[in-house]
Amino acid sequence: MSNIKKNFEEQGFAILPSFYSADEVDAVVASVAERKRQRPMNVTIDLLDTGERSLLGLLSPEEIKSRRMKINDLYLDMEDVRELALSDRIAPVLQELLGSAPALCNSLYFEKGSQQPAHVDAIYMTPVTNDHLIAIWVALEDSHVDAGQLFYYPGSHKIEQMIFSNGTRQSIPTEMTEWHSYMSAQVENNRLEKQTFVAKKGDVLIWHANLLHGGGPIADPARTRKSLVFHYFSLPDAQSLGYKLEAKSCGYWIDRPIQAVPEAAFQRAEFEKAYLAKYEDVANAVRAGQFASGTHHYEVCGRAEGRTI
Repeated sequence: MSNIKKNFEEQGFAILPSFYSADEVDAVVASVAERKRQRPMNVTIDLLDTGERSLLGLLSPEEIKSRRMKINDLYLDMEDVRELALSDRIAPVLQELLGSAPALCNSLYFEKGSQQPAHVDAIYMTPVTNDHLIAIWVALEDSHVDAGQLFYYPGSHKIEQMIFSNGTRQSIPTEMTEWHSYMSAQVENNRLEKQTFVAKKGDVLIWHANLLHGGGPIADPARTRKSLVFHYFSLPDAQSLGYKLEAKSCGYWIDRPIQAVPEAAFQRAEFEKAYLAKYEDVANAVRAGQFASGTHHYEVCGRAEGRTI
């Protein structure tokens, strides 16, 4: 058994220091920056401060610069992102840990820390077969203590997962308070200690789908914490779910449509465009960074001022 697999099975994670070179990382960062500049209509994003889902192309350039967001599934049509996820070096490692060929099912790009509470991936992307989901976190820059570092609880992957009222391990939003209480008690009973991943550019963290982990608080909002996260089902699970699979290295990537965006996102974009066109002072304030968007201005003070479109 390799040291990586031993640590993964015993602790629920493994760290691969300096796995990707600075040149490899910088090329992907530049590619993503260009994608953001283009603002395409086929890239789904989640605004982390409000929970809204939208499209990159529905946000203004100012919003893209200022808002904390998660950019979903760039792997679908960006070969360099797929290369980080399924390179000839990383795919065999994932295959050894999963016991099957990995099937890339999503990618998440962050420029800021997620500040996400402690959670396990398997309750949100529940595999058909237990333990047939794995994830990696690729550091695209050195992490900083004030940027909201990734944390995890070694050994927490061995906690018996709570069964929700639907009879599965798939989360139910109204029962998440109970789930968090259950996990906190398990951490205390098993005397598990939180660790922080002090990442360097090019480092890779691999973790088990049941490893309890999250994002620490951001002390300095100006600091970035650029990273890419990838999740993988096992090949048998992906096949059983009927996904269209494309081969890469010794693994696969799931070719599927982008995640659906609610109609409200399009309505918000229309409001934003009209509001900024009507109120030049607001547009100037947004450009100056005083407000994240015209919608933000309207919610904070525009409504009270009687502004309309």
